[in-house]
Amino acid sequence: MGFFGLLGRARHERAGFQLYGAAVAAARAPYYFTTLGVPDTLDGRFDLVGLYAALLIRRLRAAEPGAGKTGADLAQAVFDAMFADMDFNLRELGVGDLSVAKRVRDMWEAFHGRALAYQAPLDDGDEAALAAALTRNVWRGAAPDGTALVLARAALRQAAHLAGQTLAELRTGKVAFLTATDAAA
Repeated sequence: MGFFGLLGRARHERAGFQLYGAAVAAARAPYYFTTLGVPDTLDGRFDLVGLYAALLIRRLRAAEPGAGKTGADLAQAVFDAMFADMDFNLRELGVGDLSVAKRVRDMWEAFHGRALAYQAPLDDGDEAALAAALTRNVWRGAAPDGTALVLARAALRQAAHLAGQTLAELRTGKVAFLTATDAAA
């Protein structure tokens, strides 16, 4: 990447962190843990943050025609913010410097795999296929009755809600997510 590529990244860095922060806040809604039984563990939280980040990145990559690379640059900024946060949190948890890079790489691979697993069901609006992927990832294959379908429905509604927000709005670092209960209704 040349010098001008770095300038483009820096231009979107603040917005990327703000967008990612909003995704984290939405993913941490107590509803998911108390009502849907998402495990309130590091893995469970990572899976919900990953779902929300994937929804946001998906929206940013679907930029309006004529937007140039702005959507892709913002998506990359959100991704970079996510993994800077993961690195920071691992260090805060006391993971040794020598292990952080491997753990972050493992998290990147997990995120990438999940995002790919969610992509086609989101594109197709396939609630059942998305619920199956969420069951495998969020609940490690054993979701409480009906909860995976509720989370899949919520993810599809969040995706539709994000699609209604313009890239111009998102470039400012502002994104609106539905509340967890509204998305799941």
